[in-house]
Amino acid sequence: MSYIPLRYCLVIIVFMAAFTVLPGQLTDYGPGFQTVMLRNPGAAGCEGDGKLRMSYLNFYPGSGYDFHSAWFSYDSYLEPLHGGAGIYLAGDYLGGIMNDLRGGVSYAYFLQAGRDLFINAGLSASFVRRGFSFGNAVLPDQINPVSGVILPSSETLADRAFTAVDIAAGFIFSTGIFTGGLAVSHLTSPSLSGSGSEFERIKRVISADLSATFSFSRNNDLKIRPLAVLTSDADWLTAGAGAVLSGNRFSVNTVLLYSTEDYMDLQAGFSVKSGRLTIWYNYRFNVLSHNVMLPSSLLHQTGLSFSLNNVEKRNNIRTIILPEM
Repeated sequence: MSYIPLRYCLVIIVFMAAFTVLPGQLTDYGPGFQTVMLRNPGAAGCEGDGKLRMSYLNFYPGSGYDFHSAWFSYDSYLEPLHGGAGIYLAGDYLGGIMNDLRGGVSYAYFLQAGRDLFINAGLSASFVRRGFSFGNAVLPDQINPVSGVILPSSETLADRAFTAVDIAAGFIFSTGIFTGGLAVSHLTSPSLSGSGSEFERIKRVISADLSATFSFSRNNDLKIRPLAVLTSDADWLTAGAGAVLSGNRFSVNTVLLYSTEDYMDLQAGFSVKSGRLTIWYNYRFNVLSHNVMLPSSLLHQTGLSFSLNNVEKRNNIRTIILPEM
């Protein structure tokens, strides 16, 4: 019986996915709040202190797909602007064929709308650059189904890149024990091909989250924060619920996610604090899916954040602490 070696099958799957799934979308990092500024500019500077964040994500680990992402951001409260500002840069390496580079700036205006109601309204402007590299691509007509020999291809694929401008808007609020946010990403619905076709346009994404903080002690040494998250565009909706249990130096979190695409995922993680440094790790795996090709291990995320400067808060701002996940 003739067969195609596994390594060639993986290359074909990645190549086909790049053109049938991803052209009109961007990599979704999920519900983690360490990269929240990517989807909600209202988070810029909301925690007051200047925060430098770096993280690395490995998608479908152990499956040979070679999907990776790296994230860098810095945001801080700036008194002259009466709000927070931040910058971010993200790179997605998608199997060596498709590569996305995203970067932007965000500003959030801090408003005290009531005695115990604080709102940060934000806006971000960014760029999205999608590049292709076909040097290592293996096309179906290059594979001999009997011997697996890679033959010369009859197709010529040119490396190319497109850059588009993107805009997002959102706000974060805090009142009493509750903290939440609402944002709309890709307001310009930019095209990633330059053709302007609807298929190549990034669809607008609505994201929302809500959490509450309950303390187990008078000095707030131990807290639990139940939370709910929601992400949706025109074709799908993902909803999740979970909780974060945190102390002065350590926290653990878990969230269960369900999508209208008929899959259920579970994400769990932890973070450790030491002075101004925080290190975190999250792992997500599939619990239920009707797609037999979907790997059970979905992603690993690890990273660190560092407070570079302590902002004098006093009565100038209301610090909004996001869930540690």
